Amino acid sequence: MKTFIVASLLCCIVVIQAQSQDCKCYSHYDGKCNSGGGVGQPCQCTLQIGPDTRPADCEKLIPKCLLMKKESLGTKAGRRVRPAGALIDNDGLYNPDCEDNGSFKARQCNGTEMCWCVNSAGVRRTEKADKASKTCPELVRTFWVIVQMKRNNTDAVSIQDLETAIRKVITERYRLPAKYIKKVEFEENLIYVDLMQNSTEKVPGEVDIADVGYYMEKDIKGDSIIASTSPFTIPVNGKNFLVQEPLIMYIDEKPHELSMKRLTAGVIAVIVVVVVAIVAGIIVLVLTRRKRGKYEKAEMKEMNEVQKELNS
Repeated sequence: MKTFIVASLLCCIVVIQAQSQDCKCYSHYDGKCNSGGGVGQPCQCTLQIGPDTRPADCEKLIPKCLLMKKESLGTKAGRRVRPAGALIDNDGLYNPDCEDNGSFKARQCNGTEMCWCVNSAGVRRTEKADKASKTCPELVRTFWVIVQMKRNNTDAVSIQDLETAIRKVITERYRLPAKYIKKVEFEENLIYVDLMQNSTEKVPGEVDIADVGYYMEKDIKGDSIIASTSPFTIPVNGKNFLVQEPLIMYIDEKPHELSMKRLTAGVIAVIVVVVVAIVAGIIVLVLTRRKRGKYEKAEMKEMNEVQKELNS
């Protein structure tokens, strides 16, 4: 009897372990999954976001809003170090307000009295204003995401093979339908991937291109969100084609409302340097002409004196 009980317990343990092994959170390294009601039942997954445990669909990308909130709040178990420049927008990482479905709320305040409007990628598209007066009537959709990256590989590969490999990574790793990959272009050592998905094309439940851009940026920077069992690679002819320095650009369905105040310190510095260089060039040119004019006058004066001496 004891032998039977022990054997039964072992069988139960094996079944439970098998169920746990079948349930993995593909789309986030920190996702927790179990088999729910038993064998054959769909996996039930959760993601810890600060103090809250939220249900998650681990078979597709987690919405960017929830990923940013998780990164800004950390987890009970600790927080991963965020690489410098993880976000391309000038406001950096902030704790966003998300809708129940994981999308960004149109107005963001980051827990302060100053608020602004964002697009569907969570990037600021208006100037900041007082919380009491700032309203954002709609969440403007980002319909075009451009992923720029540098090739970090000197191997000579066929452009056609490389384009095919990049498209395959996007459709298989990020589960984005191929119809939204509009173009892959190559310019010297730069690669551009155009993802386009307007509000009329996107089917409910499909991956959003803004989420794909965020996942790709993390992958290329070596700070992958996807489970470590699925490392990021771009296989071309049996070798991993390396890329680096991602830059994600967003184009919205409506023009943004940002002024020149939006310029970063780097852009302003470049403008200042150019202006100073132009002014310095003008000054040098004027001084040179003045010296040349004085030299020509002196030369004419000396020639006149020589001529007078000859006549005398």
